[in-house]
Amino acid sequence: MQAPRSRSLGAHTRPSRPTLIAGAAILLVFVVALLPSPYAVEQPGPVYDTLGSAGTGKDRAPLISIPGRTTYPTTGRLDLLTVSVLGSTTGGPSWFDLAEAWLDPSKAVIPLEAVFPQGQTQGQAEQQSAQEMTGSQQSAIAAALTQLGDPVKGTVAIEKVERGSAASGVLQEGDVVTSYDGTAIGDACSLQNAVIANGTKAATILISRAGASMTVRITPRPVADGTGGTRPLLGVSTSAVITPPFTVQLKIDDVGGPSAGMMFALGIIDKLTPGAITGGRHVAGTGTICGDGQVGAIGGIVQKMSAARAAGATLFLAPADNCDEVVGHIPDGLDVVPVTTLSNAVATLDEVRERGPGPGLPTCAAQVSSAG
Repeated sequence: MQAPRSRSLGAHTRPSRPTLIAGAAILLVFVVALLPSPYAVEQPGPVYDTLGSAGTGKDRAPLISIPGRTTYPTTGRLDLLTVSVLGSTTGGPSWFDLAEAWLDPSKAVIPLEAVFPQGQTQGQAEQQSAQEMTGSQQSAIAAALTQLGDPVKGTVAIEKVERGSAASGVLQEGDVVTSYDGTAIGDACSLQNAVIANGTKAATILISRAGASMTVRITPRPVADGTGGTRPLLGVSTSAVITPPFTVQLKIDDVGGPSAGMMFALGIIDKLTPGAITGGRHVAGTGTICGDGQVGAIGGIVQKMSAARAAGATLFLAPADNCDEVVGHIPDGLDVVPVTTLSNAVATLDEVRERGPGPGLPTCAAQVSSAG
């Protein structure tokens, strides 16, 4: 007779208490990792050649068009860079995404309010970003044509006054700002820079209201900038209108903010002058610009340098005011030259075209060292 074989009947044993606690802890960690965080992630975004075209199919069009004027063929590239932001006014990316970003040197984790000020809706954030791009393009046209000897006049009008702000009860919608504490105002950038330069001291502002000139006094208020500091604000949104001697059309979709100004200006100059301003090289850069050619600091400089090198650029024009962030983060194979004005950027490209990049060009390291 065959001996009976034992077999499992599927009997279950109850997990021990430590096992249950460990399982619950793992589940809790997993759930928390997927919850929104109070941070945003900045990462390299798309790269656009201002000398080329963007879009697809019938929507594809040059980034810079100058109808009715003689333009010249050119070579090389003048890339403007963008930064993609993970996060919104309703919350940041998950803690799992943050952990990944912390391990990637091309990404930056920043407080959510540094990108989206507290109380701002997603619609307001997108509107502000679009207005900044429009203002930047207006300033780029003014700066480029002024550089070429065609000075451009412009006006800055108040579109909205925030309730309870420093300007509330003083400025009105439709007011045209002509000077701020003695500084002539011709574009939105010049007004912003004048406010920052004057700080929170009372300022005398010359405006035109319903065709009549008048003077008002406003003391800007310090407002948190999301990075632990403050900046002076009037509490207004503006629109700028320039009157160039001929039409310059700038087109770029789904990109906001003011940081494309300098590269648009260089692209306009390249198209309106014989030869290639880059000498055929692949150049990238970033920086806000005012109608008078002043180049200002931008955010996400590390991510933009990474995007530039990944796209093949070997020369990068950076705002001098960003040099502290540049040093120690330059990708291999990329020469970074600090610039302060559009004229400075053009002179840099002239020098590189004549003798090539490399030793001898100004560097952020040298600027930081001399400042220290």
